[in-house]
Amino acid sequence: MTGHVVLAPDKFKGSIPASRVAAHLRTGLLAALPGLAVVAVPVADGGDGTLDAAVSAGFTLVPVVASGPTGQPVRTGYARRDGVAVIELADVSGLGRLVGGRPAPLTASSRGTGEVLAAALDTGCTRIVLGIGGSAGTDGGAGIVVALGGRLLDAAGRDIGDGGSALGAVADLDLSRLHPGLRTAEIVVACDVDNPLLGPTGAAAVYGPQKGADTGEVEELDAALGRWSAVVAATTGHDRASCPGAGAAGGVGFAALAVLGAVLQPGIDLVLDMVGFPRHLAGARLVITGEGSLDAQTLRGKAPAGVAAAARVAGVPVIAAAGRNALSDADLAASGIQGAYALTDIEADPARCMEHAGPLLERLAHRIARDHLAAVPDALSDML
Repeated sequence: MTGHVVLAPDKFKGSIPASRVAAHLRTGLLAALPGLAVVAVPVADGGDGTLDAAVSAGFTLVPVVASGPTGQPVRTGYARRDGVAVIELADVSGLGRLVGGRPAPLTASSRGTGEVLAAALDTGCTRIVLGIGGSAGTDGGAGIVVALGGRLLDAAGRDIGDGGSALGAVADLDLSRLHPGLRTAEIVVACDVDNPLLGPTGAAAVYGPQKGADTGEVEELDAALGRWSAVVAATTGHDRASCPGAGAAGGVGFAALAVLGAVLQPGIDLVLDMVGFPRHLAGARLVITGEGSLDAQTLRGKAPAGVAAAARVAGVPVIAAAGRNALSDADLAASGIQGAYALTDIEADPARCMEHAGPLLERLAHRIARDHLAAVPDALSDML
């Protein structure tokens, strides 16, 4: 596989998934260089697209019907291979699963994610990789705890309801029937933020408005999460509310740390390990990564930056393909990306870029082949 090209894009959000991005890039490259060896390794950063990345890497999708963020049943699943389960919160408890797209900031729950986790444990999975980006709720991970056998009780000993607002009534936590598989399973959470659970940089204040919460609801949710964290600390003997990442995914990070005994790791690092990205770099001449928008967020640990960091260690140059590029050449170079090609370079209308992303990506790939691959190998240089 000497001299091959590795395709490691993330999704173009709102347009096409990472696997199709890779497929169109491949088509464009081979149209320019028919004899080129190309390896597709679609990636994700722990949010939506994580399941697709796992399946593309050879994991088997295990279907599960679970509760959506507002209780409606949704068809989802987890990816499994050799006792490892990959679960994507966004696919079951995410914003995209809200009925009619209507926000439910006070009542949206992570219960369905816990149901998928329980299903994976039931089949004997001993390592759980949980991607938590894209949450629709701010329930402190309480829904996951309930789905795994925990009971959240009010002062009268009654089970409280779902959602972050309901946590304002929690007075006791019973973990005596927590899923036995948690005693031996390793749970690793893909988390790219360092927010604590509470306060001005916490789950409610920072991410609540993105989920539809107004100022009063943010205050209500923060107070409810404070009560929840106090009950968890009293039950477990450990206060995890201030831990970096506790505020991730509406506080799912907190429950994962405090109740499930999970460890948090950067999402793209987990995914790159999961898909075996490093082994594909041996002998590669170029890596092509990308996502819908290359911008300031890209530099803060998003997929292209993670791909570039791994490729830099292996000494393989990296080019990015994107829907749009808002980064300077200096920004790109600092992140290890030698250049960027954007759909908007070909088509100025963003709506048309999203609608026709596939064919446009093939044209971008042809340009990348012309600019970065035409001279290597020499036998193919005259095919452009």
